[in-house]
Amino acid sequence: PRLLECQKVRGEPDMEIQQRLDCLINLAQEMGMEIRRESLGGNGGGRCMLKGKAVLFVDTTADLETNYETIVAALARLPEIEQRFLSPLIREDMERIRSSRQL
Repeated sequence: PRLLECQKVRGEPDMEIQQRLDCLINLAQEMGMEIRRESLGGNGGGRCMLKGKAVLFVDTTADLETNYETIVAALARLPEIEQRFLSPLIREDMERIRSSRQL
């Protein structure tokens, strides 16, 4: 159901950051990642491997934009992300981050 919400907003220029973040978190779950929401000091979360399992951390003390940018950057590093549906806005954000961080 949430994936359908992400598809509904495809191409809408006013797609909210919270909605984009929710789409990315849902996508990460679909890709088999465990999602953990924890207080991490406000610097944003990220992706790591714990005991052989991919875990995506969402920092509950970070602001929305920091979390979004961190999650976009973490997922942009994954080759398999190219095979997944992403709204054009999220894809643009990934490309911007890849360019700026030279992933």
